[in-house]
Amino acid sequence: MVSRGHCARGPAPRATGGPGGRVPAAVLALGTVSLVTDVSSEMVTAVLPLYLVLGLGLSPLQFGFLDGMFNGATALVRLLGGRLADRGGHHKRVAGAGYLLSALSRLGLLLAGGATAGIAAALAADRLGKGIRTAPRDAMISLSGPPESLGRSFGVHRAMDTTGALLGPLAAFAVLWATADAYDAVFAVSFCTGLLGVLLLAVYVPAVPPAAAARRPAPARTALRDPAFRRILYAAALLGATTIGDAFLYLLLLRGLDLPPALFTLLPLGAAAVYLLLAVPAGRIADRTGRPAAFLIGHLALLGAYGLLLAPVAWPTVVGVPTLLGIFYAATDGVLMALAAPVLPAHGRAGGLAVLQTGQALARLLGAAGFGAAWTFWGQRPALWAAALALAGALAAARRILPDRTAAPASPVEPS
Repeated sequence: MVSRGHCARGPAPRATGGPGGRVPAAVLALGTVSLVTDVSSEMVTAVLPLYLVLGLGLSPLQFGFLDGMFNGATALVRLLGGRLADRGGHHKRVAGAGYLLSALSRLGLLLAGGATAGIAAALAADRLGKGIRTAPRDAMISLSGPPESLGRSFGVHRAMDTTGALLGPLAAFAVLWATADAYDAVFAVSFCTGLLGVLLLAVYVPAVPPAAAARRPAPARTALRDPAFRRILYAAALLGATTIGDAFLYLLLLRGLDLPPALFTLLPLGAAAVYLLLAVPAGRIADRTGRPAAFLIGHLALLGAYGLLLAPVAWPTVVGVPTLLGIFYAATDGVLMALAAPVLPAHGRAGGLAVLQTGQALARLLGAAGFGAAWTFWGQRPALWAAALALAGALAAARRILPDRTAAPASPVEPS
């Protein structure tokens, strides 16, 4: 829990050094904000396809177009969020604006009344809010404690974030059950929960001191000048381009085992549960043994999932694929941020992390699109073989590209 004695203007407690010390209070506070916000977000995500397709009569093509377009735009908006946060050190303000925009989008869905334009605007606001807040939030985590324990800090945050993602659909189900399938009630509860997340950010998360982000050269340009950061970016983008996407893996699993379509919605819960259990241990191991190695091992787990789907189909695959996918995210998501943050200067950290996140996200979009095209023209098994071989090649290349060790970290600056 976050102590009530540390408010937005109070001093943040110092971490007790090394990987064995306490998790900084700012990280726990940001984790709590993410947990509450993800409950709000996943409540809407869980019911939105039903509401739009079954409730309002949108075709799956229309829904897919709206969702895909706004998800793609999120990757580019991260650059704006990172740049704004680094100008004058307004990490907390920019992150807060993103959280508030996402919360207000739930109110937009409530007020849209079924109008397609209103729904599109609400979805756009949600994606913009998520894109704006991500890099400043991760920069605040990286500036909250000693560089040698960043893997654990990001692991704790991602574990709390995933807890919210698991609780959100359950909360939506409870509201729909209590209100006889009233979607407006879900949107209203989601809006109130989102506002609670903004309030927690304002009260409990300390701001990064202005000294950490004095006016310097443009963040993105500064980051790309650093050879170690470029190598991390190239490796992440290369591996991202060979990541075919969770939905494709689950579709291949359902087709291979001829499972009922209803199970499709349950498969991600298995991966999320494994991610939740392993995020903190994976971060601690990465801090102790080396983050580049942990990042590559995570992608080896993904390659293992591809291999299971290519092997003679058996029922253990139902457990194995979500488990390996959870290991993949636990060993790569927060670990990548912990790997890159120390090579970035404090005054340009949000912008640099935004460049990395955007590059990886765009590469994954290309990878998913390429796999979809290969599946369409070649069939699912040849496409999966191609993806597995491409990932194996990318792993070999990334092992040579990634620095053996992170460059000397920038001096840690603790929020005040």
